[in-house]
Amino acid sequence: MNEKNEIATFAGGCFWCMVKPFDELPGIIDVVSGYSGGHLENPRYHDIKAGDSGHYEVVQITFDPDLFPYERLLELYWPQIDPTDEGGQFHDRGDQYRTAIFYHNEHQKQLAEKTKLLIEKSGRFKKPIVTKILPASTFYPAEDYHQKFYKKNPDEYKQDRAQSGRDAFIDDHWKNK
Repeated sequence: MNEKNEIATFAGGCFWCMVKPFDELPGIIDVVSGYSGGHLENPRYHDIKAGDSGHYEVVQITFDPDLFPYERLLELYWPQIDPTDEGGQFHDRGDQYRTAIFYHNEHQKQLAEKTKLLIEKSGRFKKPIVTKILPASTFYPAEDYHQKFYKKNPDEYKQDRAQSGRDAFIDDHWKNK
């Protein structure tokens, strides 16, 4: 990793749906699906699906802050999620699908807290914002077949995303507001 590049880690439900919004933008070096925030070392997908490892499904983003500042990542992150849902995201239920921002330094923490407060005060949502802001912990990349899933399996990705309710929620709560 280049010395000036930074890492951001976001949990937003199924990691398949969280890669594409960030992938291939100028200043984004890489987006990797994986697991973070749990207690089991070297978890695998079946451990995460069982729901007892404590991990979130996350995307870890390597970015050049000169070309794509962390603030812009947050601006992209929030409209991908339902920040009021404690039980998962859309049709994906369980602790592994909760939302969280894992900060890697004090600057990221402050910006994450600031944007969360702005969303809370915006009146956009009737329920409280439950997205956690947590210190980054060990990141475990997911298995190869999960990486860039939207490119490898475009039909399955589109079908899963359409059935999830994510796009309808985004349209209702984030578009043109």
